[in-house]
Amino acid sequence: MSLTTGEDRKSDGPDQPSRPAGATQREGTPFWRRPWIIPLWLVTAAFLYLQAGPFVGTPEAEAQIPAHDGFAAYYPLLITHISLGTVAMVACCLQVWPWMRRRHPAVHRVMGRIYVPATLVSGVCGLVIIPFAPVVGQIGAFMSTTLWIITTLVGFWAVRTGRYVLHRRFMLYSFALVMNNVWGLTMAKIIIGFGIKIDFTYLGEAARWVGWVVDLMLVQWFLYRTAKQPVEAPARRAGA
Repeated sequence: MSLTTGEDRKSDGPDQPSRPAGATQREGTPFWRRPWIIPLWLVTAAFLYLQAGPFVGTPEAEAQIPAHDGFAAYYPLLITHISLGTVAMVACCLQVWPWMRRRHPAVHRVMGRIYVPATLVSGVCGLVIIPFAPVVGQIGAFMSTTLWIITTLVGFWAVRTGRYVLHRRFMLYSFALVMNNVWGLTMAKIIIGFGIKIDFTYLGEAARWVGWVVDLMLVQWFLYRTAKQPVEAPARRAGA
């Protein structure tokens, strides 16, 4: 994924292949031949509807939020966190879409420039309100949010310095972390929906840890699997 153009390619290491300068980009596979694209968007849409939908236009007095020790800024920060987190999730889904990245690089760049500040603001808001949220799952939420901010910053720095292999790696980590909440909501809906008896403490902790740990493991497996494939530099504008 790329956030900018016009920079010289730099090697990230002798064992990490990169596409030679001036090479023709390979044709992107049509989106319907990538079976994970449609499920990704369906899952994202369902999550945003179930997670963010109840807060749209809802005043604090009517919102279903836990007690937060009289911290007056809790709800405004929560709404900011959810709103910009929604923007970041949608932008990141566009970022990892190979067809969009190859056929519409300008959209990829714009989405990257939206994703980074949305992530930083949403992440900081999340870190501020975590100490006032329920104790169960606080450490897991703090870890995932902190890593989300760090991986995004490293990915942004990497593309600004022309390190495209490193950029791809850390932005995929960032994608894994922004999508981790899908697991927590899914687990809770299944367990509650089927009436499975489980202690809330275990459920809350699992919801805050399982998602991002499993996501990062899957991304790392994908990176190992595609380690020998060349990483393309950002597409340049015509005439550049």
